[in-house]
Amino acid sequence: MHGRRPRFEPRLAPPGETGAEPLCFLFRGRELLVAADGTVPREAELDAASPRPLRRQFLGLLGPLPCWSGELAPDAQAPPGMAFRDLRALYGRLAPELHAVAARAVQIVEWDRTHQFCGACGAPTHPVEAERARVCARCRLSFYPRVAPSMIVAVERGDAILLARSPHFPPGIYSVLAGFVEPGESVEETVAREVWEEAGVEVEDVRWFGSQPWPYPNSLMLGFQARWRAGEIRVDGREIEDAGWFTADAMPRIFPGNVSISQWLIADFLRRHG
Repeated sequence: MHGRRPRFEPRLAPPGETGAEPLCFLFRGRELLVAADGTVPREAELDAASPRPLRRQFLGLLGPLPCWSGELAPDAQAPPGMAFRDLRALYGRLAPELHAVAARAVQIVEWDRTHQFCGACGAPTHPVEAERARVCARCRLSFYPRVAPSMIVAVERGDAILLARSPHFPPGIYSVLAGFVEPGESVEETVAREVWEEAGVEVEDVRWFGSQPWPYPNSLMLGFQARWRAGEIRVDGREIEDAGWFTADAMPRIFPGNVSISQWLIADFLRRHG
Protein backbone atom coordinates (compact mmCIF):
# COMPACT_ATOMS: atom_id res chain seq x y z
CA MET A 1 0.00 0.00 0.00
CA HIS A 2 2.00 2.94 -1.28
CA GLY A 3 1.19 6.58 -1.91
CA ARG A 4 -1.96 8.04 -0.40
CA ARG A 5 -3.30 6.08 2.56
CA PRO A 6 -6.29 3.94 1.52
CA ARG A 7 -9.65 4.81 2.99
CA PHE A 8 -11.55 2.28 5.10
CA GLU A 9 -15.26 1.86 4.43
CA PRO A 10 -17.15 -0.07 7.14
CA ARG A 11 -19.59 -2.64 5.80
CA LEU A 12 -21.70 -5.41 7.27
CA ALA A 13 -21.59 -7.76 4.29
CA PRO A 14 -18.96 -8.43 1.62
CA PRO A 15 -19.46 -7.03 -1.88
CA GLY A 16 -19.79 -9.17 -4.93
CA GLU A 17 -16.72 -10.54 -6.68
CA THR A 18 -14.10 -7.77 -6.87
CA GLY A 19 -11.00 -9.76 -7.77
CA ALA A 20 -9.21 -8.23 -4.76
CA GLU A 21 -7.57 -10.63 -2.33
CA PRO A 22 -9.10 -10.22 1.17
CA LEU A 23 -7.06 -9.20 4.20
CA CYS A 24 -7.49 -11.52 7.19
CA PHE A 25 -7.25 -10.02 10.69
CA LEU A 26 -7.05 -13.19 12.79
CA PHE A 27 -6.77 -12.99 16.57
CA ARG A 28 -5.69 -15.43 19.24
CA GLY A 29 -6.99 -13.50 22.21
CA ARG A 30 -5.56 -10.02 21.61
CA GLU A 31 -2.66 -11.28 19.51
CA LEU A 32 -2.84 -10.62 15.77
CA LEU A 33 -1.48 -13.09 13.23
CA VAL A 34 1.08 -11.26 11.08
CA ALA A 35 3.19 -12.33 8.13
CA ALA A 36 6.99 -12.51 8.18
CA ASP A 37 7.24 -8.98 6.78
CA GLY A 38 5.07 -7.65 9.62
CA THR A 39 1.95 -7.11 7.53
CA VAL A 40 -1.55 -8.57 7.74
CA PRO A 41 -1.80 -11.75 5.64
CA ARG A 42 -3.95 -12.00 2.54
CA GLU A 43 -6.37 -14.89 2.30
CA ALA A 44 -4.21 -16.56 -0.36
CA GLU A 45 -1.28 -16.67 2.09
CA LEU A 46 -3.25 -18.86 4.52
CA ASP A 47 -2.89 -22.48 3.49
CA ALA A 48 -4.39 -25.70 4.80
CA ALA A 49 -1.92 -25.65 7.71
CA SER A 50 -3.20 -22.28 8.92
CA PRO A 51 -5.54 -22.20 11.93
CA ARG A 52 -9.24 -22.00 11.06
CA PRO A 53 -11.33 -19.24 12.69
CA LEU A 54 -14.01 -20.29 15.15
CA ARG A 55 -16.05 -17.32 13.95
CA ARG A 56 -15.55 -14.73 11.22
CA GLN A 57 -16.87 -11.18 10.83
CA PHE A 58 -16.81 -9.00 7.73
CA LEU A 59 -15.39 -5.57 8.56
CA GLY A 60 -15.50 -3.55 5.34
CA LEU A 61 -13.19 -2.42 2.54
CA LEU A 62 -9.70 -0.95 2.88
CA GLY A 63 -9.45 0.70 -0.49
CA PRO A 64 -10.47 -2.17 -2.80
CA LEU A 65 -9.48 -4.90 -0.32
CA PRO A 66 -12.19 -6.80 1.58
CA CYS A 67 -11.31 -7.14 5.27
CA TRP A 68 -12.33 -10.02 7.51
CA SER A 69 -11.72 -10.55 11.21
CA GLY A 70 -11.62 -13.95 12.84
CA GLU A 71 -11.45 -15.50 16.29
CA LEU A 72 -8.90 -18.28 16.66
CA ALA A 73 -8.75 -20.93 19.34
CA PRO A 74 -6.61 -20.11 22.41
CA ASP A 75 -4.16 -22.87 21.45
CA ALA A 76 -3.91 -21.89 17.76
CA GLN A 77 -0.40 -22.12 16.32
CA ALA A 78 0.99 -19.69 13.75
CA PRO A 79 1.73 -21.26 10.35
CA PRO A 80 5.35 -21.30 9.11
CA GLY A 81 6.65 -17.82 8.34
CA MET A 82 4.01 -16.08 10.46
CA ALA A 83 3.71 -15.14 14.12
CA PHE A 84 1.26 -13.86 16.70
CA ARG A 85 2.00 -10.37 17.98
CA ASP A 86 0.25 -8.38 20.71
CA LEU A 87 -1.76 -5.65 19.02
CA ARG A 88 -0.51 -2.95 21.37
CA ALA A 89 3.11 -3.86 20.58
CA LEU A 90 2.34 -3.39 16.88
CA TYR A 91 1.43 0.28 17.36
CA GLY A 92 3.87 2.27 15.22
CA ARG A 93 5.16 -0.90 13.53
CA LEU A 94 2.13 -1.94 11.54
CA ALA A 95 1.09 0.48 8.77
CA PRO A 96 -1.33 3.04 10.31
CA GLU A 97 -4.22 2.06 8.04
CA LEU A 98 -3.75 -1.62 8.90
CA HIS A 99 -3.46 -0.96 12.62
CA ALA A 100 -6.66 1.10 12.52
CA VAL A 101 -8.56 -1.80 10.94
CA ALA A 102 -6.93 -4.25 13.36
CA ALA A 103 -8.05 -2.08 16.30
CA ARG A 104 -11.59 -2.20 14.97
CA ALA A 105 -11.31 -5.92 14.31
CA VAL A 106 -10.14 -6.96 17.78
CA GLN A 107 -13.07 -5.17 19.40
CA ILE A 108 -15.60 -6.74 17.04
CA VAL A 109 -14.08 -10.19 17.53
CA GLU A 110 -14.27 -9.81 21.32
CA TRP A 111 -17.83 -8.47 21.21
CA ASP A 112 -18.94 -11.32 18.95
CA ARG A 113 -17.25 -13.89 21.20
CA THR A 114 -18.80 -12.60 24.42
CA HIS A 115 -22.33 -12.04 23.11
CA GLN A 116 -23.26 -15.40 21.63
CA PHE A 117 -25.89 -15.67 24.37
CA CYS A 118 -28.25 -13.12 25.90
CA GLY A 119 -27.16 -11.65 29.22
CA ALA A 120 -30.80 -11.20 30.28
CA CYS A 121 -32.42 -14.57 29.53
CA GLY A 122 -29.59 -16.83 28.35
CA ALA A 123 -31.02 -17.60 24.92
CA PRO A 124 -28.78 -17.63 21.82
CA THR A 125 -28.26 -14.39 19.89
CA HIS A 126 -27.89 -13.91 16.16
CA PRO A 127 -26.44 -11.14 13.95
CA VAL A 128 -28.66 -8.32 12.68
CA GLU A 129 -28.47 -7.64 8.95
CA ALA A 130 -29.06 -3.88 9.08
CA GLU A 131 -26.50 -2.88 11.74
CA ARG A 132 -23.53 -4.11 13.75
CA ALA A 133 -25.54 -5.81 16.48
CA ARG A 134 -26.62 -9.16 17.84
CA VAL A 135 -30.21 -9.73 18.99
CA CYS A 136 -31.63 -12.28 21.40
CA ALA A 137 -33.79 -14.89 19.70
CA ARG A 138 -36.14 -15.01 22.70
CA CYS A 139 -36.46 -11.61 24.38
CA ARG A 140 -35.22 -9.50 21.42
CA LEU A 141 -32.67 -7.60 23.49
CA SER A 142 -29.99 -6.09 21.24
CA PHE A 143 -26.25 -6.08 21.94
CA TYR A 144 -23.84 -3.63 20.28
CA PRO A 145 -20.03 -3.52 20.30
CA ARG A 146 -18.89 -1.92 23.53
CA VAL A 147 -17.16 1.47 23.39
CA ALA A 148 -16.04 3.03 26.68
CA PRO A 149 -15.61 6.84 26.42
CA SER A 150 -12.63 8.17 28.36
CA MET A 151 -11.30 11.69 28.75
CA ILE A 152 -7.61 12.57 28.64
CA VAL A 153 -6.49 16.10 29.50
CA ALA A 154 -3.42 18.32 29.51
CA VAL A 155 -3.83 20.81 32.36
CA GLU A 156 -1.62 23.90 32.18
CA ARG A 157 -0.67 26.43 34.85
CA GLY A 158 1.18 29.28 33.22
CA ASP A 159 4.12 27.72 31.40
CA ALA A 160 3.86 24.37 33.22
CA ILE A 161 1.90 21.20 32.49
CA LEU A 162 0.41 18.80 35.03
CA LEU A 163 1.90 15.32 34.63
CA ALA A 164 1.45 12.31 36.86
CA ARG A 165 2.56 8.72 37.14
CA SER A 166 0.51 5.63 37.88
CA PRO A 167 2.03 2.69 39.76
CA HIS A 168 1.33 0.69 36.61
CA PHE A 169 3.63 2.85 34.43
CA PRO A 170 7.19 1.79 33.65
CA PRO A 171 9.66 3.22 36.20
CA GLY A 172 10.08 6.99 35.99
CA ILE A 173 7.43 7.55 33.29
CA TYR A 174 4.88 10.39 33.59
CA SER A 175 1.86 11.29 31.47
CA VAL A 176 -1.26 13.45 31.39
CA LEU A 177 -4.35 12.53 33.39
CA ALA A 178 -7.12 10.31 32.03
CA GLY A 179 -10.29 8.63 33.25
CA PHE A 180 -13.56 7.02 32.23
CA VAL A 181 -16.83 8.89 31.76
CA GLU A 182 -19.42 8.02 34.41
CA PRO A 183 -23.12 7.50 33.56
CA GLY A 184 -24.94 10.83 33.44
CA GLU A 185 -21.78 12.94 33.01
CA SER A 186 -20.79 15.23 30.20
CA VAL A 187 -17.17 14.75 29.14
CA GLU A 188 -16.35 18.23 30.46
CA GLU A 189 -17.71 17.19 33.86
CA THR A 190 -15.54 14.08 33.69
CA VAL A 191 -12.47 16.26 33.09
CA ALA A 192 -13.20 18.36 36.18
CA ARG A 193 -14.02 15.35 38.37
CA GLU A 194 -11.04 13.20 37.34
CA VAL A 195 -8.50 16.01 37.72
CA TRP A 196 -9.89 16.79 41.17
CA GLU A 197 -9.94 13.13 42.23
CA GLU A 198 -6.49 12.28 40.90
CA ALA A 199 -4.56 15.49 41.53
CA GLY A 200 -6.64 17.64 43.90
CA VAL A 201 -6.84 20.73 41.67
CA GLU A 202 -9.72 22.53 39.98
CA VAL A 203 -9.71 23.42 36.27
CA GLU A 204 -11.41 25.89 33.96
CA ASP A 205 -11.43 26.76 30.25
CA VAL A 206 -11.82 23.12 29.19
CA ARG A 207 -11.17 22.97 25.42
CA TRP A 208 -11.53 20.17 22.89
CA PHE A 209 -8.27 18.81 21.44
CA GLY A 210 -9.06 15.63 19.50
CA SER A 211 -9.87 11.95 19.85
CA GLN A 212 -8.34 8.53 19.30
CA PRO A 213 -9.77 5.02 19.38
CA TRP A 214 -7.82 3.02 21.94
CA PRO A 215 -8.70 -0.69 21.82
CA TYR A 216 -7.00 -1.63 25.10
CA PRO A 217 -9.53 -3.01 25.57
CA ASN A 218 -12.28 -0.81 24.09
CA SER A 219 -11.83 2.87 24.90
CA LEU A 220 -12.47 5.98 22.85
CA MET A 221 -10.06 8.62 24.13
CA LEU A 222 -11.53 12.14 24.10
CA GLY A 223 -8.73 14.67 24.41
CA PHE A 224 -8.94 18.08 26.09
CA GLN A 225 -6.77 20.95 27.26
CA ALA A 226 -7.62 22.94 30.39
CA ARG A 227 -6.23 25.64 32.67
CA TRP A 228 -5.57 25.33 36.40
CA ARG A 229 -8.07 27.34 38.46
CA ALA A 230 -7.34 26.57 42.10
CA GLY A 231 -5.84 24.08 44.52
CA GLU A 232 -2.52 22.43 45.24
CA ILE A 233 -1.56 18.97 44.04
CA ARG A 234 -2.39 16.02 46.28
CA VAL A 235 -2.35 12.36 45.29
CA ASP A 236 -3.72 9.26 47.03
CA GLY A 237 -0.59 7.15 46.45
CA ARG A 238 -2.68 4.32 45.00
CA GLU A 239 -4.20 5.31 41.67
CA ILE A 240 -1.63 8.11 41.26
CA GLU A 241 1.68 7.83 43.12
CA ASP A 242 3.18 11.17 42.10
CA ALA A 243 2.24 14.31 40.17
CA GLY A 244 3.75 17.70 39.53
CA TRP A 245 3.93 20.82 37.40
CA PHE A 246 6.65 20.59 34.75
CA THR A 247 8.02 23.26 32.43
CA ALA A 248 9.20 22.54 28.90
CA ASP A 249 12.86 22.72 29.94
CA ALA A 250 12.45 20.39 32.93
CA MET A 251 10.26 17.56 31.70
CA PRO A 252 10.26 14.10 33.29
CA ARG A 253 10.50 10.93 31.23
CA ILE A 254 7.41 10.36 29.10
CA PHE A 255 6.28 7.45 26.96
CA PRO A 256 8.47 7.34 23.82
CA GLY A 257 7.07 7.68 20.32
CA ASN A 258 4.25 9.67 18.78
CA VAL A 259 1.41 7.21 18.42
CA SER A 260 -0.99 8.08 21.26
CA ILE A 261 -3.12 11.09 22.08
CA SER A 262 -1.27 11.49 25.40
CA GLN A 263 1.92 12.05 23.41
CA TRP A 264 0.15 14.45 21.04
CA LEU A 265 -1.11 16.55 23.96
CA ILE A 266 2.37 16.75 25.49
CA ALA A 267 3.95 17.49 22.09
CA ASP A 268 1.51 20.37 21.59
CA PHE A 269 2.47 21.81 24.98
CA LEU A 270 6.18 21.54 24.13
CA ARG A 271 5.62 23.15 20.73
CA ARG A 272 4.00 26.18 22.35
CA HIS A 273 6.32 26.48 25.35
CA GLY A 274 9.59 24.90 24.20
